[in-house]
Amino acid sequence: MVYIFDGTYQGLLTAVFTAFERREFEAIISSQKNYMDSLFDSSRLIATDTNKSTRVQKGLLKYLSPDMVTDFWRAFLYEQESMNQIIFKLIISVFQGSKHILQNYGDDSVLHFKQALKKVSRERHRMKAFVRFQKSADQLYVSVVEPDFNVLPLVIPFFRNRYADQPWLIYDNKRKYGIYYNLLQVTEVTLSADDKALQKATEIIEFDSKDKHYEKMWQSYFQSTNIEARKNLKLHLRHVPKRYWRYLPEKN
Repeated sequence: MVYIFDGTYQGLLTAVFTAFERREFEAIISSQKNYMDSLFDSSRLIATDTNKSTRVQKGLLKYLSPDMVTDFWRAFLYEQESMNQIIFKLIISVFQGSKHILQNYGDDSVLHFKQALKKVSRERHRMKAFVRFQKSADQLYVSVVEPDFNVLPLVIPFFRNRYADQPWLIYDNKRKYGIYYNLLQVTEVTLSADDKALQKATEIIEFDSKDKHYEKMWQSYFQSTNIEARKNLKLHLRHVPKRYWRYLPEKN
């Protein structure tokens, strides 16, 4: 049996609920966008139900710590179909009595799960270091990013606390959505897929005329602190991968 869900975390948890409801613990998980129909597979469309997903979430808290329960969501942000299957399998194992399953590194699923968590965490830290804001004409601080994984939800507390006195928008140009802070709260924003300006998110922003001046100052500071004789490009690339350079003003 193939469970087809809408690609959301709530949809995945609903699939877990359905597995227990129908006793279909060996079900294969597939998101709608990646599902390929087969003549030999039976499929079931899972309608996301927030009541069911909430019950699964609360049920997990009876067996695991809040941080361990949140790890399932963090691993989901890894955005791999294989990881969705692993999360589905591990949650079922927890409910079936294997509450220490996440400490069993001899299990391949647990190993891949932990590796995904590590990669997502590393990308989250990189977003904190590599986000560069530019000030728009309407006094909004804008940053465009393209992280490897869907980590914007994980950096909200950091940027909300660090830049609490200014409105800002961090826009994920790869996933076509952003997080916007208006001095009161953070909300998720999306742009219409019909908007041609989405081809380059920065084209829709009119930047403050003074912003280029500050950008040049930053570039000048970066150049002045660089010691050419001690240049180590290999080490530099390890800490600042080249895929981030296009959005770093010091690299322009």
